[in-house]
Amino acid sequence: AVCGTSRQLAPALGYLGSRQKHSLPDLPYDYGALEPHINAQIMQLHHSKHHAAYVNNLNVTEEKYQEALAKGDVTAQIALQPALKFNGGGHINHSIFWTNLSPNGGGEPKGELLEAIKRDFGSFDKFKEKLTAASVGVQGSGWGWLGFNKERGHLQIAACPNQDPLQGTTGLIPLLGIDVWEHAYYLQYKNVRPDYLKAIWNVINWENVTERY
Repeated sequence: AVCGTSRQLAPALGYLGSRQKHSLPDLPYDYGALEPHINAQIMQLHHSKHHAAYVNNLNVTEEKYQEALAKGDVTAQIALQPALKFNGGGHINHSIFWTNLSPNGGGEPKGELLEAIKRDFGSFDKFKEKLTAASVGVQGSGWGWLGFNKERGHLQIAACPNQDPLQGTTGLIPLLGIDVWEHAYYLQYKNVRPDYLKAIWNVINWENVTERY
């Protein structure tokens, strides 16, 4: 039985040893493309500094986790979980966020997504109000989300603290995420989060959200 287990573990450890590192994705537009709604300075710092830090720290944490797995050090594996959640969530969330935005965004979605929004929230305006309220209401740092509940077959609004990834912590499939960490808006909107949230609707990429739906 022991030999059999060793044979099963060997490929897994070999896979871990050959895993590819995460990398910072390119933006599908220039840093200044979302102006005047989100300025270039914010976008540059947000992408090249904040998101890059999550990617770098995730790679370091995964290397340490790999070492802990190889050693069978469960205590170390448990101790690394918060860093995996924070940096892994930061990478996942921002990778979605950049594609949720577009210089050609704004307006309303079309087709089946719009119909689903009307079905589950009453109207597009009511949906905007609810997601905005959930995002404004995040205490400290976090995210407002439009997600899809597979069990119910319905759209659902949720808010997550810090960098908690939506699907990994709630089970909802992420469709649209709004970053309400201060680094996402402070240089332009200071501490007035509602003004930032009002502006961001002008650059929402509904084609991307519809594809995710």
